[in-house]
Amino acid sequence: MAGDVRTVLRETGAWLEGHFLLHSGRHGDQFIQMAQAFQYPDKVGELCGALAEKLKPYGARAVVGPAVGGILMAHGVGRALGVRALYTEKREGMHRLGRGFRLEPGEPVAVVDDVSTTGDSVRQAMAAVREAGGTVVAAGLIIDRSGGAVSFDVPFASLATVKMSTWEPADCPLCATGVTLTDPDTRLPVG
Repeated sequence: MAGDVRTVLRETGAWLEGHFLLHSGRHGDQFIQMAQAFQYPDKVGELCGALAEKLKPYGARAVVGPAVGGILMAHGVGRALGVRALYTEKREGMHRLGRGFRLEPGEPVAVVDDVSTTGDSVRQAMAAVREAGGTVVAAGLIIDRSGGAVSFDVPFASLATVKMSTWEPADCPLCATGVTLTDPDTRLPVG
């Protein structure tokens, strides 16, 4: 499905190519803005269904995603698996289950997110599940942007693995050739 994922993301305008100021402060020549894909419920349903198939063998009875992108992911994967969908929110610097969400002691949970490079949001959501008494049985992503470097202490699946080049501003080859630097969220020039 990796080829299909890239096609869906390009068709929906989620996979951007150019010269971007990344949230980290580094520069990159590609950016994945999943919010663009999330505009199309049928496309997101396909992606979530494909991820659900990969996670199905682990027997999750609930799916949890970290806010914001993980909310829609949890809902889509939960729907495809026929289980509850919950999400975490950042409170006091950490992801926590809120809004009255509860897990049964030992309840098997899959944690999902849209895109990750380091896995930090997924790990924090996993910690929230464990804190709430659940058992994390698997983790899943639409895009593993780490190039395969990210790992978790449970079985892990992604629909596509990519490694995107990034540079410190002083070392950026796109700056050196005069390509306009843009904000990937607004698509407007920076500076």
